[in-house]
Amino acid sequence: MTDTLARLTESGVSIWLDDLSRRRLTDGSLARLIRDRHVVGVTTNPTIFAKAITGSDAYTDQLTDLALRGVEVGEALRALTTFDVRWACDVLRPAHDATGRVDGRVSIEVDPRLAHDTARTVAEARALWWLVDRPNLFVKIPAAKQGLEAITACLAEGLSINVTLLFSLDRYDAVREAYLTGMERARDAGHDVSAIASVASFFVSRVDTEIDRRLDKLDDERADALRGRAAIANARLAYEHYEHMLAGDRWKYLERAGARPQRLLWASTGVKDPRYEDTRYVADLIAPGVVNTMPEATLDAVADHGVVADRSIRDSYDDAHRVLDELARLGIDYADVVQVLENEGVEKFDASWDQLATQLARTLQDSGHIRGHA
Repeated sequence: MTDTLARLTESGVSIWLDDLSRRRLTDGSLARLIRDRHVVGVTTNPTIFAKAITGSDAYTDQLTDLALRGVEVGEALRALTTFDVRWACDVLRPAHDATGRVDGRVSIEVDPRLAHDTARTVAEARALWWLVDRPNLFVKIPAAKQGLEAITACLAEGLSINVTLLFSLDRYDAVREAYLTGMERARDAGHDVSAIASVASFFVSRVDTEIDRRLDKLDDERADALRGRAAIANARLAYEHYEHMLAGDRWKYLERAGARPQRLLWASTGVKDPRYEDTRYVADLIAPGVVNTMPEATLDAVADHGVVADRSIRDSYDDAHRVLDELARLGIDYADVVQVLENEGVEKFDASWDQLATQLARTLQDSGHIRGHA
């Protein structure tokens, strides 16, 4: 039987899991995915942690201890999440070493409520880097405009950064600029640039969700033909922009100094519309040197019936440009779409963090009371 995930890896795609929980760590399911599903990385976000912490008793003992110590909610959140991420980093350390420090990465996000505050974002990133204290960590920083300076500053200090919530090509260009500037500063400051890594997390399925919603409002047969085509076209053009970076002089100077390119990471690859093939955001975005982080359901679907085609993403650039041009002719405002998605992304993570903080405050209070009167 064909091992589709092995073929995907051989094609140059790094397979990461978009999920983490303490249960995955204690029961060995993460280790099994690494062994059996070619998983070489993990991404997390506030929504993932909210689900993990509020839906499991695996955190009870640590929560009780935090309550007894009188730890406030923000520090408790850091303690809980960095514990899991540190453990996951250790589980993935063999993959990190085997890939020459390219993969085996685990991402943890700064508090998303800081997305529009550069100084506090940098301070939070430093704190997470210190708390986890593992070379295969990625600190996630949202690609909001205010986050660009923080991305540059963190890279310049030697922190490895996952730039998240990317939707637009223009913002991706700005992120690439922030990356190049940060790496140049790190080189000039004497850091070992070969030890600094970065990915740019380009969100995929949400683009189709928003643009399809707008297309469905149009009474135009051309709109039907464009349904479900925007997200893949957008991501493919991001890869075209990535190749432009690799051809530029600034990158070549950094490469000679030992730097590694900021890889594109396809995020939000679970299919939300049941009318679409459930592996489309994997099968149609195969290219050398990219990461695809998948929820486990998508990982299972690819393993079961995914197809790894021989065609190159480079052959699709002209068609991708045509898709965006046709959308514009129909009045679909690309700039508005991607701004709406960025705002919604930050708001969603904000809401998850607030919900988790509220629940955690209640749990800490209850745990302290119960243990204190045992």
